[in-house]
Amino acid sequence: MQEVSERKSIKNIDFNCDLAQAYGVYKNDNEFELLDYVSSVNISCGFHAGDPVTIKNALLKAKEKNVAIGAHIGFNDIQGFGYKPMELKEDELEAIVVYQIGAIMSFAKAYGLSIEHVRPHGAMYKMASEDFMFSAAIANAIKKCSEWLVYYAPVGDITAKVADYTGITVAQEISLEKTYNPDLTIDYEKEDNTNNYELIKRLQHLLHTSQIRNSLGGMSFAEVDTIHFSNKYKNSAELIKQAYDTIKPSPVNYNNVKISGWVD
Repeated sequence: MQEVSERKSIKNIDFNCDLAQAYGVYKNDNEFELLDYVSSVNISCGFHAGDPVTIKNALLKAKEKNVAIGAHIGFNDIQGFGYKPMELKEDELEAIVVYQIGAIMSFAKAYGLSIEHVRPHGAMYKMASEDFMFSAAIANAIKKCSEWLVYYAPVGDITAKVADYTGITVAQEISLEKTYNPDLTIDYEKEDNTNNYELIKRLQHLLHTSQIRNSLGGMSFAEVDTIHFSNKYKNSAELIKQAYDTIKPSPVNYNNVKISGWVD
């Protein structure tokens, strides 16, 4: 993705976070802290994380907070928490994606809910940002479950091309703490930035210009629809509170309808 000088403000943005990131003895007691400040949540499906009770509690919390619900899909690598890459044939990848989405869809339906989006986790997310055919296979598997689901995918040319290639609605995502290369792939060799002052400045610049500073010190244009907020840092809750004070988020589907002119 080329660096550009274009300035384009962002008026509507979604904030998302992960829920049900637990399995067995591992529990994350802080994951509900962000719920008052996000507009959508990604609920683990029992592959990389999530057990039935945890998933149920996450769904009910999401219902209570009236946020959009999505499936958080990943590789079935519990010991590695979904961060270990897996080489799968396209039909195998399709099967694990459909299986996980189907599980959350059915679970949600039992409580009068529906899911609106799908977001990859860990190694699956990284591979989707770097491999067009891999990302397209995820998108096509999502479409088999429902053509109305939104694919939350890493910002960049690959995701944009997947949208055109598959006809699925995508939401391009960034994480404020990550270091992005000029083509908007993430530099995973760099540690996450946890300086909230710097991250809020980055958010403000993104909202005003649709650009983020890249690893070479230049600016890269980023068509961002959603921002992912992690809850793994001790200052995560304070970061999202400050972000919420900067701009009030709204779900991707609502923003798309608003842009189309169906709502004011």
